[in-house]
Amino acid sequence: MHYGLDIGGTKIAPAVFDASLGCIEQWQTATPVNDYDAFLAIVCEQVARADMLAAKRPGNEHDAAKGNTMLCLGSVGIALPGVIQADGRVLSSNVPCLNGRFVADDLARRLGRPVAIGNDCRCFTLSEAMLGAGRGHQRILGVILGTGLGGGICIDGKLILGAQCLAGEFGHLGLAASVVMRHQLPLFDCGCGLKGCAETYVSGTGLGRLYRHFGGAADTYQWLDAYRLGQMPAVQAFDAYVDALGSVLAGQILSMDPDCIVFGGGLSEVPEIMAAIPDATARHLFNGVSLPEFKVAEFGAVSGVRGAALLGRELMFGRELKMGQDLSAYSPELIANSPEPIANSPEPGVNSPEPEANCAQPTLLRGKAS
Repeated sequence: MHYGLDIGGTKIAPAVFDASLGCIEQWQTATPVNDYDAFLAIVCEQVARADMLAAKRPGNEHDAAKGNTMLCLGSVGIALPGVIQADGRVLSSNVPCLNGRFVADDLARRLGRPVAIGNDCRCFTLSEAMLGAGRGHQRILGVILGTGLGGGICIDGKLILGAQCLAGEFGHLGLAASVVMRHQLPLFDCGCGLKGCAETYVSGTGLGRLYRHFGGAADTYQWLDAYRLGQMPAVQAFDAYVDALGSVLAGQILSMDPDCIVFGGGLSEVPEIMAAIPDATARHLFNGVSLPEFKVAEFGAVSGVRGAALLGRELMFGRELKMGQDLSAYSPELIANSPEPIANSPEPGVNSPEPEANCAQPTLLRGKAS
C-alpha cells in the first residue's frame, strides 16, 4: 500500500493507493499552520488511519492478526507547497510552522519508516508524466494554474530539480515587458519579495488583480460570468491573463523544449482559457517553432497526492521508477523485505549529504527512521 499526503495552507488531503496506484480512499483534515508539533501529530494520525485501512485490505488480515504489522505498513510520500532544499529543509511554505524544518526526517523518526517529501507542483508533474496525460512523452512540463503559478520538469521519467531544487519555479520569473506595456499593467508585489513576478498575473489571485485593475468587481468569483456576458473589464482581464500565460509558456518552450505540457489547477478547468493557450503561446515564439502538445491533467485534483505516493513508493522500495513499467510488480511484501537499502538518507536532526551533482537524476528528498 502507498500513502500520499497533499499538504496545503488550510487542509491536509491524505489518500491511500494500492500497488497499481489506484486510489482506494481519500479524506481531508485541517492543517495546523502555526504549531509544528501539532502538525507532526496530525500527519502521524493520518498515517495511522491509513495503516488501519491497509490492515483490513484483503490478504492483509492474516498478517495483521499474527502481528506481522510491517507487511501492512504503507510507504509515505508528502507533497507540500514551497521550496524544499536538497537537504530536505522546507522554505517559503504557506504553512508557516514548516519553514526551516526537516519535515521528512522528523516524521520518519515518529513513524518508524522512511518518508519522502516533494514540492506539490513536482509531485503533480511526476504523477502525470509517469501515469497520466504525459505518458508516452519524453520531455514533460507540468504547469499548475491555481492560486499560484508553478510547475515541474520531467525528462525521460526523471524529475529535474536542479542544484538548489528550484527547477520549475518559473512563477517567479519577471513577466515579459512586452505584455506589461501592451496591457498597461502595474508591477504587482509578489510574496517572494520581488515585483512583477509572472505569478502575480498568471494565477487565480493574479486574475483577480487584473480584473480589479480594469475596473471589475472586487469579487474575483464574478469574473467568469462577467467574461461570458462580454463585460469589458472581464474581457480585458482575460486578454491580459492569456497573453501573460502565453509569454510564460513560450519562455519555457525556448528553454527546455518540452514535447508535452500538462496543465492542472482550478483555472485549467476553464475551457475558454485552455482554448486560448495555443494562439497566445505562438504569439511569443518566432516563426518555425512548433508548439508542444497541450493537455489537461488526467488525474485532476488527485494528481499531486498520487505523485507524493509515487515518491514514497520509490523511497520505500529503494528502486528508481521507470516510465511505462508494470506497477503491480510491487507487492506489499517487498516493502518489508526490500533487498536494496536506502542510501544517503540523513539522520534525524543532523545535516544531510551534499546535493547530487547530476541534476538530471531524481534527487529524492527522504527522511530516515532512527
